[in-house]
Amino acid sequence: MSQPEPFIVTERVCKAFGTQQVLRDVSTVFNTGEVSVIIGASGSGKSTLLRAINRLEPHDSGCIRIDGVEVSDDPATLQRQRSEVGMVFQQFNLFGHMSVLDNLTLAPRRIRRTPRAQANEQAMTLLRRVGMHAHVHKYPWQLSGGQQQRVAIARALAMQPRVMLFDEPTSALDPEMVQEVLDVMRELARGGMTMVVVTHEMGFAREVADRVLFFDQGGIAHDAAPAEFFEYPASERIRAFIGRMSS
Repeated sequence: MSQPEPFIVTERVCKAFGTQQVLRDVSTVFNTGEVSVIIGASGSGKSTLLRAINRLEPHDSGCIRIDGVEVSDDPATLQRQRSEVGMVFQQFNLFGHMSVLDNLTLAPRRIRRTPRAQANEQAMTLLRRVGMHAHVHKYPWQLSGGQQQRVAIARALAMQPRVMLFDEPTSALDPEMVQEVLDVMRELARGGMTMVVVTHEMGFAREVADRVLFFDQGGIAHDAAPAEFFEYPASERIRAFIGRMSS
């Protein structure tokens, strides 16, 4: 059996906002083809780590490498890395003045120089994949939250990324819309997409994750396969957190 191939590596990554230390010496590896789910209380550093990987939030010290190349402010490197790392946010961040189709085709046309007809064709394929092809000419304000998030996932996929980062993608949704977004994420996982997911959805973590990381006070307090993580919590704090989230 072949060894997992590291795609994202973090080494002793630290980040502070003023006097608040948000990330403390975070060292881990996210392997190609794996689904890693990050859980933990609000303010524990989960979302900050994702934003640091995508250089939306520069880290203070330590090192982050994507496919062997260090994350920095070099414009050419940063653009290439961001095209390989798709990110889906809690708030959908769609362009409100653009149709669904234009939201999907803007980046491929501008950054990858994809011809419009080809970009449109690829966008339609992705919209079918997330069940949104019937809404191609609508604007974000005409869609439900769940529909907007599915479009946001399709938009991230339009750049043909090698890894997808999800920052609490269902937390802004009404409960009845959560499932439709999780279904799209399950389908991506089944297709072998490398995914790093910050979420409070314990059922998704149990079912889909290859590993679960528990963040506490800016660091990784525990990292284990889902069966071990949920059946044999490593601490009383983790047990209490799982109980609270699962109730």
